[in-house]
Amino acid sequence: MDGLKILFADVIVDITNDQVDNIFEYSFTDCEITLGSRVVVPFGKREIEGIVIAVKNTPRYELDKIKPISKLLEDTPALTEETLALMEHVSKKCYVTRALALRLFLPSEMRKGKVKEQFIKYLRLCDGVSIEQAVIGLKKSAVKQKELLNAFAEKDSLGYTYCVENFSVSAIKGLIEKGLIEIYKEKYNRSPYKHIETTSKDITLTDRQKSAVNSVIATEKTTSLIYGVTGSGKTEVYLNLIENTIKNGQTAIMLVPEIALTPQMLKQLRARFNDNAAILHSGLSAGERFDEWWRLRNGQARIAIGARSAIFAPLENIGLIIIDEEHDGSYVSESSPRYNTIEVAKFRAEYSGAKLVLGSATPSIESYKNALDGVYNLIELPERINKRSLPDVEIVDMRKEIRRGNNSPFSSALKEELQKCLDRGNQAIIFLNQRGYSKMVICTECGHVQKCEACDVSLTYHKEDNSLLCHYCGAKYKMIDACTECGSRFIRYGGTGTEKVVIELQKLFPKARILRMDKDTTQSKEGHFKILSTFANKGADILVGTQMIAKGHDFPSVTLVGILDADMSLHFSDYRSGERTFQLITQVAGRSGRAEQVGKVVLQTYSPEHPVLQRATKYDYQNLYKHEISVRKATGFPPFTNVVRVLISSENEEEAVKVTKSIYGEINLIYLENRDKFRFLGCMKAPLKRLQNKFRYQVLMRIDVNCTELIDKVFYVSDKYKSNKMFIALEINSNNLT
Repeated sequence: MDGLKILFADVIVDITNDQVDNIFEYSFTDCEITLGSRVVVPFGKREIEGIVIAVKNTPRYELDKIKPISKLLEDTPALTEETLALMEHVSKKCYVTRALALRLFLPSEMRKGKVKEQFIKYLRLCDGVSIEQAVIGLKKSAVKQKELLNAFAEKDSLGYTYCVENFSVSAIKGLIEKGLIEIYKEKYNRSPYKHIETTSKDITLTDRQKSAVNSVIATEKTTSLIYGVTGSGKTEVYLNLIENTIKNGQTAIMLVPEIALTPQMLKQLRARFNDNAAILHSGLSAGERFDEWWRLRNGQARIAIGARSAIFAPLENIGLIIIDEEHDGSYVSESSPRYNTIEVAKFRAEYSGAKLVLGSATPSIESYKNALDGVYNLIELPERINKRSLPDVEIVDMRKEIRRGNNSPFSSALKEELQKCLDRGNQAIIFLNQRGYSKMVICTECGHVQKCEACDVSLTYHKEDNSLLCHYCGAKYKMIDACTECGSRFIRYGGTGTEKVVIELQKLFPKARILRMDKDTTQSKEGHFKILSTFANKGADILVGTQMIAKGHDFPSVTLVGILDADMSLHFSDYRSGERTFQLITQVAGRSGRAEQVGKVVLQTYSPEHPVLQRATKYDYQNLYKHEISVRKATGFPPFTNVVRVLISSENEEEAVKVTKSIYGEINLIYLENRDKFRFLGCMKAPLKRLQNKFRYQVLMRIDVNCTELIDKVFYVSDKYKSNKMFIALEINSNNLT
């Protein structure tokens, strides 16, 4: 090391344990190691990966105590200064270790060293080699070598694998040894959805769309909310904003709520921007995700498109972030780190001086309040592009259907409308947010419901493989032929799922071509894309599906939408149940009548008089908002407070109860000192009392907004009770309090 300058690096090692949430110092002499570099370092008795978060000339510790960095993993630093700042932000806001926050920024297989760049081997003539002279110089017996040389007369290079298959390894080896040909490698990009056909269309923006684009560009506010009805042309506004951003030499992130929507959006981006768009989501193969990530990091692609996790795309110089269907619950992570995508996007936008655009036909109550209060720039698109009216919604009272003796999933009105739709050669969508054949299996003798052995939930019957499935932990059981409680063979099915709906539809309309789209039919990487492509190309007449078909899709031939069990989500014990039901109905209804023909929606319910459903039939978001905001203000729910939950989970119920009481006792002391800032405090069993063989309890509170210091205190109280046998999580405004 004589003559080489020793430098020092602060490193975060890839260990998520709280005890190791520190910055460790290492030395190095390789000047290529910089801020954001991935390195391998000695840690105890092993070597482990880490990220360099600072490079220094002066050490904190004595030289003999500082170990050298073992290895630099890539020449290009994996993380930028901005993403390192975002890591610190996520770590602090989500109460997680820096190492856990850092994992959000890197493909997991890359972090584990399980995936690398892929290269393809080629053969070419060495410089100055003449094929004719080379062939003459070969022995008569070297037939394959001559054939291989002659193959270069038509092509400058040949694939190594092709040459092995057609000319043999020995022929290749012989020509290389003679100095006539050489092997070289080229990087191969594992690009997802290569087969997507793209056709560019010249679209003229309407005056309202032009105004929306100009408003986003001109506003001094970081965040704009585009509140536009379904079919109002929000996507074309997004594409024009992205185009403007790219022309300005900046990069853009485009988020959609469902993986099902990413191929559709990628198709439009590729048509407009060619290979400048890269896709990031969990449905890609390890190689595809790795290559797309590096295309963004190296600047080969400047637009990132994907679901929630794409907000952590490794882009520099970000000028625009778009979050479509911003109200959607999937933008809030339910596993650690429990981040809110919109909050992360705000940080990135403010850090980079970028514009953040939120779009929705049914904005979240929080976002719309921010827009009305002037925090966001509000842009409205109140009409559909083609000036068509939104589809008529007919409410059907299913109580009357049952009294008439109709026990099928379909009302007479829906059956009639389906027949008309099919007779006209149009397409229909049937929406039901319950997969499987039936929601539960019940014994008619003793009333026993089959439940998961590990979770406190009923099992769903799946007829295709005659099994019972837990939709929480994924456990699978054989279908019973007798009650496990009393032995009775009188078993019936309760509730209806998408699988059963398809079977019933096939009986009613035997000539109809029916597709089903839910979690069970989209397990493969391109499951979503294949189903949606088939339906878009009119390869099916009816599409049955869960909420993954409810948003963002544009099918010109769909003139009918049937909504089964519209009130399923209405009676959940959640302060957002009314808002979510309205959003879901409005979104799925918006799939109908998007082209020239008038659309129709049949909404089946057991609560036809419910105000939320009545407002949904009229697309009356304004009155829904007024009602929701007044109720939340009076009762102290978000956006006026933060709902904070400490979730305690353990295989030992007695210990879980003991810890819950201890945590509640300490938080109660905080409450007594800050009564004016708390709206509620209580401890109880979690609604889902047992999950994956763990008993669950919770301490629930509502704390006034802007009181983050109290949430910090709650975290520090609960965090000290964590152990290997006691899982404790802090959730803020969680989308799922079950």
